[in-house]
Amino acid sequence: MEDKRKKERAEYAIDIIHRTVMHHFLWFSEVRHQMGDDIAYETLHRVFEKSLEIQMKKIGRVLDFEIKEGIPLPLLSLEEKKMENLIEALSLNWIANDGIWFQDVEFEHGMNDAKRCNDSCWSNFSPFEARSIKKLLDIPEHSGLTGLEQALGSRLYSNVNIQSVVWENENSLIFQMNKCWVQEKRKARGLDDYPCKSAGLVEYAYFAREIDKRIKTECIGCPPDNHPDDWYCAWRFYIDEQ
Repeated sequence: MEDKRKKERAEYAIDIIHRTVMHHFLWFSEVRHQMGDDIAYETLHRVFEKSLEIQMKKIGRVLDFEIKEGIPLPLLSLEEKKMENLIEALSLNWIANDGIWFQDVEFEHGMNDAKRCNDSCWSNFSPFEARSIKKLLDIPEHSGLTGLEQALGSRLYSNVNIQSVVWENENSLIFQMNKCWVQEKRKARGLDDYPCKSAGLVEYAYFAREIDKRIKTECIGCPPDNHPDDWYCAWRFYIDEQ
């Protein structure tokens, strides 16, 4: 009975975290709906900083860890390799969570609804990720393609995939996803490429535009398009000086 009680309390604690995350998101979603993107994102950044500090202090007091500059000391004390492994694990968890959502909608409601929801999700997540990276790395407004290259290197995908950038000239660069975790897993199972072009057209264009509104996006190739062995998808980002 004691073990059952402990399990129930642990499950309850985890569910509180889930509810807090969802409430955080719903607040952002409603402010965005009522007041627009700019105010919503400005509010989100302020709220996250204040809320994180309060939450870490309270959890630290209970679990007996110190906070230094707003970060749990155990995290700051991790050796480099363990930190790399943690970042990779967190990024893989993000991909897994995305896949679970997609498959659940697909199995229950069909592929069309899953792809429709997926593409709409990217139209919201890409701007959020771009703004988060801009703030984290202090990338200025109108940073151009240099800022975009820097931001692309800090996306969640960059922690689990292999990607590269080739500059065509000062106003144009090509981004290649050389190894894609999702597509590689499908390949290992003998499956065809997942046709992700519809999502990619939203994902990359919205991300680039959030970094710098002058940047335009062109798809060079993305499944179901044919592609060479050295990349799964490739995108051209450019600024039209005229």
